[in-house]
Amino acid sequence: MGVLKRFEQRLEGLVNGTFAKVFKSEVQPVEIAGALQRECDNNATIWNRDRTVVPNDFIVELSTPDYERLSPYSGQLGDELSGMVRDYAKQQRYTFMGSIKVHLEKADDLDTGLYRVRSRTLASSTSQEQPGQAPAGRGPSAPRGGQTGGGHVGPPPMPSSPPSGAPPRTAPPGAGPQPHAQMRRWIEINGTRHQISRGSLVLGRSTDADVRIDDPGVSRRHCEIRVGPPPMVQDLGSTNGIVVDGQHTTRASLRDGSRIVVGSTTIVYRQAEG
Repeated sequence: MGVLKRFEQRLEGLVNGTFAKVFKSEVQPVEIAGALQRECDNNATIWNRDRTVVPNDFIVELSTPDYERLSPYSGQLGDELSGMVRDYAKQQRYTFMGSIKVHLEKADDLDTGLYRVRSRTLASSTSQEQPGQAPAGRGPSAPRGGQTGGGHVGPPPMPSSPPSGAPPRTAPPGAGPQPHAQMRRWIEINGTRHQISRGSLVLGRSTDADVRIDDPGVSRRHCEIRVGPPPMVQDLGSTNGIVVDGQHTTRASLRDGSRIVVGSTTIVYRQAEG
């Protein structure tokens, strides 16, 4: 069972209690949870072959109406979201420089139903090491970047430096660009498996595409899958766009089991070690 599904089920157990009003807001907690996963993926930094560090301090900016609905439950919701991030990091083999925290803030420039996520890596010498968390370093780093939900264009990631005394962010010579050297990646279309053996894979109706999809709703060069890290799918200016895990988008990170819909065709992204 996926991390997001488990998170959703935990909240469902509380829907008739403390969290009843939360589910009446325009922004749903599971949407925020998905955005936090993408924030980890988009800001993952490879320090060496066995260590990929992700942010541990997250700020979720909400419109005034959504903030007013959610803020009374911010403590318990923040704990649930932090637990979801920890579970996801363990699954992806990410590590942290300190304890995980999720904060809610009000943003006057956002309309109801829209949200924005910012993150940063904060090192803590006092926090206890938890599953998926790296030993604490010395001193915090600068904010890492952010993303928005609901169609807003987010600000570009801000440059930052690793904590003083921490290892460099780049992998050592010969380590390669991926955290798992033996990771296998492929896609499944109508029961047929297509291996991803290069850095990218173009899908479309054209005979020039790496994987040809015979579907009138698919453009000649519809989208491209890039191995990352993190693995991503990018729309290539198609007519009908792409839907990733139920969300219309032009670019999204992928995880094992992600479903990409182009035209009337569903593509399942797969990855496994070995």
